[in-house]
Amino acid sequence: MGVVLLVRHGQASWGAADYDVLSSLGEEQAGLVGSALATAGITPSVVLHGAMVRQRRTAELALAAAGWDCPVVTDGNWDEMDHLELLSLLPASEAVHDPDRRFTAAVERWVTGEHEGDYQESFAAFAARVETALEAVADRVRDSGLAVVFTSGGPIAWSSSRLVEGGAATYRQLARVVFNASVTKVVASERGTTLVSFNDHSHLLGDRITQR
Repeated sequence: MGVVLLVRHGQASWGAADYDVLSSLGEEQAGLVGSALATAGITPSVVLHGAMVRQRRTAELALAAAGWDCPVVTDGNWDEMDHLELLSLLPASEAVHDPDRRFTAAVERWVTGEHEGDYQESFAAFAARVETALEAVADRVRDSGLAVVFTSGGPIAWSSSRLVEGGAATYRQLARVVFNASVTKVVASERGTTLVSFNDHSHLLGDRITQR
């Protein structure tokens, strides 16, 4: 049996000119999750991360804190959706002033699939590439390996939804609650790939618990 740990990146720079950069708290969270996994006896056979800066940087800091020495692989299929495109395509009639509510509305429009021709990557295409990434890493570790994947809330939410045979509605609910630097556990065996735990953030306390 193999294990895949899906780790969400540390807090990024929500509302800044470049979101794809860890905040100082995000860098601290990355170190905390690495230390926590090492303390729990986790020794990965491989580490993967998406191509986004926040994902790669989280992996770097976690690796350093954990003291892991293993192969590190970049897989762009673990990238998050383009949230800036989603926001830019939200009609003015549907826009609201509150940033969180506006983002939720933009994601809702994208997920429905009713306007998929508007987007460079439809929700269906996003879901398909995330499934491809999950299947690839599960196959890689199925014979007793252990992979740690540094990715984002969207891919974690869709992977989890897919493994419990949920759909877009389940994805929307899960995506809202994935904490930064949280850990989701998946096991892969000859019987298939199974979600074991979701969004564990017990290694984070107080104001270190964030969702952006």
